[in-house]
This record gives sequence, structure tokens and C-alpha cells, in this order.
Amino acid sequence: MIPELDGATWHKSTYSGNSGGCVERGILPTGRQAVRDTKDRERGALLFGPSAWQAFVNAVRDGEFGG
Repeated sequence: MIPELDGATWHKSTYSGNSGGCVERGILPTGRQAVRDTKDRERGALLFGPSAWQAFVNAVRDGEFGG
């Protein structure tokens, strides 16, 4: 477990439905962002700095990951 995640404020994605594919976004005290699987929190999280987070959000919005 990454100690930085202990102070995170987590929010379930509004796009997570009843299909079981749920993710959470964490806002860390350091200003970084984290993403984790709601059902498997022990696997850890992906961490993003501010510019990387914005690039990730833009890529998701633009459909770069399929779906």
C-alpha cells in the first residue's frame, strides 16, 4: 500500500453502473490524483500528477481507450 493513498478522498465514478465495472477517483493531499478498482482496492491505484491527470481525462473524453 502506498502511504500517500491513506489521506485520499475517494469518489465512485458516476459512470459506474450496476455492471460491476466500478472505478474510484482519489484526490490526494499532495494534489495528485489516483484511480482504483472499487471491487479490488488491495491491488493499489494508478497515480497521476496534475498534467498527466488532465491528459488522462482528455483521452477518456475523446474515446482513446475504446469502450
